[in-house]
Amino acid sequence: MLFNDKRAQLAEELSAISPWGTTGEGCRTFFTTGGAESNDDAVRMTRALTGRSKILTAYRSYHGSTGGAIFLTGDNRRWSGEQVGGGHSIARFFAPYPYRSPFSASTPEEETARAIEHLERILLHEDPRRVAALLIEPAVGANGMIVYPDDYLPALRELTEKHGILLVFDEVMTGFGRTGAAFGATRYGVVPDLITFAKGVTSAYIPLGGVMVRENLAKSFDASPLPCGHTYAGHPMGVAAGLATVRAYREEGLLERAREIETWIRDGLMAISERHPTVGEARGVGAFWGLELVQDKKTREPLVPWHGAGLGVMTTLYAELRKRGVQTLGKYNVVFVTPPLTITKPELDEGLAALDESLGVLESQL
Repeated sequence: MLFNDKRAQLAEELSAISPWGTTGEGCRTFFTTGGAESNDDAVRMTRALTGRSKILTAYRSYHGSTGGAIFLTGDNRRWSGEQVGGGHSIARFFAPYPYRSPFSASTPEEETARAIEHLERILLHEDPRRVAALLIEPAVGANGMIVYPDDYLPALRELTEKHGILLVFDEVMTGFGRTGAAFGATRYGVVPDLITFAKGVTSAYIPLGGVMVRENLAKSFDASPLPCGHTYAGHPMGVAAGLATVRAYREEGLLERAREIETWIRDGLMAISERHPTVGEARGVGAFWGLELVQDKKTREPLVPWHGAGLGVMTTLYAELRKRGVQTLGKYNVVFVTPPLTITKPELDEGLAALDESLGVLESQL
């Protein structure tokens, strides 16, 4: 691969805003064309670095659709890509989900304690000495917009260090200001060993992704082969777009702006939640929020089944939103509220008003 000045400059910018930048350690970045490739490469790197083969991922997760990343994925999108006897050495676990606790917990602290105990039990049966890495989203995106209890990620970091397991954060959705910091790792004060990214690095206008590896691990590849390579890795157009985007984030204060947006969204969604019987919970961080819709607030039965046959009555909600000039996404019974980091409060209020009205139309038809 020939030298490219924009690629080198972008790598420096990423190191500066990374969780390792503030400690002075820094990181190195291997560029890809997207998130799935980045997660594939992170797995290869962690296996090369540790000499171990197994990878742990959560059930409520999505890590990409390539041949390797689809096996890392925990949700139903992996089903069509699974092969019998594939030998991919992926073990899965349940991560916290306070609203629908898989551990029958009643408090956030109890949720974390039981989640870590569950993970220790998984490791007991998988043999932690065979586990290369644990790959997780710092906040769950497409699988329900779930925010973990405050003490979960620190406890997870402690557990992985205890067993010599590398911690990889998939920040394809949470990176570049979405949580109110450059990366979710920074927002939550947890330092992983690797970070994968894509999407936000170019504001999704040009395909670009990558794996950021903390320096004390990355230097190992000075003396051993890097088990990764792609035709368009670090393409000049992609890294030039990424460099301009990251500089804009920094110069315009957008990496931190979601902290202000968070207060606007929280106030708006909490008010909507109180007015509508279908809103079971509003949750999120930064400019990364979701509404979980239910048939009954007491029983918490989902408005449409998770992993169901389709969107069902949710199509009414999205159609009503579009009539009002609002475009959003969702997954089964969870509606995403993830505005651009440049949004103004009047613009957000307009969108929330449309959501409020659209929920009213939906409920009138139930």
